Amino acid sequence: MSQATLFYLANLLTYGAVDVIACLGLSMQFGVAGISNFGYILFQAAGAYTAAILALPPDTANGGFQKYIGGWGLPFPVPLIGAAVVGGLIALPFTLLVGRRLTGHVAAIGLLVTAVMFNLLVTNFVPLFNGAAGLSLVPQPLQNVFNPQSQTYQWVYGAGAALLALGTYFLFRRITESPYGRSLRAMRDNGQVADSLGKDLLSMRTAMLVLGGMAAGLSGGVLVGFITLWDPGAWGYAETIVLFAAVIIGGSGNHKGAVLGALLVPLGFEEASRFIPSSLGPPGMIPALQWVAIGLLIVGFLWFRPQGVIPEPRRKVFAWAQGRLAGPRDGVAGPVTSPAMSPPAGEAATPRGGAILSTEGVVVDFGGVKAVDGVSLSVQRGRLSGLIGPNGAGKSTLLAALAGSVRVAEGRIYFEGQDVTQMPTYLRARAGLVRTFQLASEFKRLTVVENLISAVPGQRGDTFRGSLRGRRYWGREELAAIERARELMERFGLIEYADTYAGNLSGGQRRLVEIMRALMAEPRLLLLDEPMAGIHPSLARKIGANLQQLCAEGMTILLVEHELAFMDEFCDPVTVLAEGRILAEGTMVELRRHAEVVEAYLVG
Repeated sequence: MSQATLFYLANLLTYGAVDVIACLGLSMQFGVAGISNFGYILFQAAGAYTAAILALPPDTANGGFQKYIGGWGLPFPVPLIGAAVVGGLIALPFTLLVGRRLTGHVAAIGLLVTAVMFNLLVTNFVPLFNGAAGLSLVPQPLQNVFNPQSQTYQWVYGAGAALLALGTYFLFRRITESPYGRSLRAMRDNGQVADSLGKDLLSMRTAMLVLGGMAAGLSGGVLVGFITLWDPGAWGYAETIVLFAAVIIGGSGNHKGAVLGALLVPLGFEEASRFIPSSLGPPGMIPALQWVAIGLLIVGFLWFRPQGVIPEPRRKVFAWAQGRLAGPRDGVAGPVTSPAMSPPAGEAATPRGGAILSTEGVVVDFGGVKAVDGVSLSVQRGRLSGLIGPNGAGKSTLLAALAGSVRVAEGRIYFEGQDVTQMPTYLRARAGLVRTFQLASEFKRLTVVENLISAVPGQRGDTFRGSLRGRRYWGREELAAIERARELMERFGLIEYADTYAGNLSGGQRRLVEIMRALMAEPRLLLLDEPMAGIHPSLARKIGANLQQLCAEGMTILLVEHELAFMDEFCDPVTVLAEGRILAEGTMVELRRHAEVVEAYLVG
């Protein structure tokens, strides 16, 4: 094999490792956490620039032909470390600016615009970034010790970059396969529901922006140390599209897919185009065709195979847990026992009596329309209470306000004697105030058992730090949570679907998953929004009996339901809501004697 070929292969190894690290970071943000970061290239560019100015001598060197701030001439590996740190640090302003609205189109557009503005700033501000000329003569790592032009150096550099890529892969896989990774995927599937189960979305999104930014910054630092120059034109926003194409084509949510996509698109596809004769067509024809081809690839995969070449794996955690609940296996030390499902939060049964939740003049206003208009409500501890009313009465809005999903314009909400009116949803959930939703809201790309155990509060592995400590740290709790989920699935008849994607179930089964998931959250007060919708009447009666039993053991439940027969049998007291206001409260027998209630809701 010729020397030129060996040099070329060494270059491909380095470029491939750089692309893999970058794609893994984007896969973590977009594929796992659901953050559409269209400004991702900004993080790579910042890391590359940081590595350059940390390695360069003062700008007075080499005749002073370059202008930049820094130039400390720091030795390897400080520039690489600095690149990763800065790549993570510049993510923080995004979370502060966008905050809890860092989702979907808002985040995508905001980050894209920021990347464009940053590129314009870099290109035109000479004193800091040297303008469009960029930076050159960036020292290569250990160039005073080894000859950077030698073939050995090229291969060692490529091997080092590959090791960094391998380390990034295993780090991200460790996080993704932990309970914290499951929470990230739950946030990706349905952020509002994850919030209602006690997940701190802002914290998780911040962590993923920083982690992905560090990976991007590291990849930029490796690249600039190899090519010895920093060109702002090479980090245009369109480069992010190439990385997105790699993640989508390889397999969104699968780190192996991200590696494959990096080798196929930024490396393989663009390298293959270099062998097309430049005489083919007018100048600029080949680069233009590259973008057309990348666009067609993205559209084609999104249309025909949105899961990518290597789809996100279905995690059969229930099958994994079988046979491991009796003794130490797979790094899980000690026997595992399953704590009782109730009373809530593992406490002794709470006697009835006294209000666990109360409201004073709560108003929810949507653009001048009062969906809830001055509601003062008291929910008694240890009871299965009902809330009924005609369509549009404000029942679901009231539940959302109690749980914190909807802002209260006026009035106060008290839970366990504490004013929670301004408390975020996830903190209310952690305090024991948990809700379900009017429409089925399962995490579609999580299995049934994953849906359930994602709601277990206080898991050791459900933090960023806990995920890094590995299965030996959180595995025992995981098995205990799976055992609790097994008991619930047997009770509700879904045990055979434990490792089935929740999104593939029927409507009634998805509703059952939502109810079981809410129970796994160990609520003190459970807000159920039409839980019997789509459920067979015989199963509804069984669920009603179970809910009554849970209330007898200490849980409190407030339930919105249209099926009056269910209310007759199981709920006491029942509150009637109409046009956002409370009409009456009492047993169903008493309410049927109330003329105003009969006229508003019970006629027919």
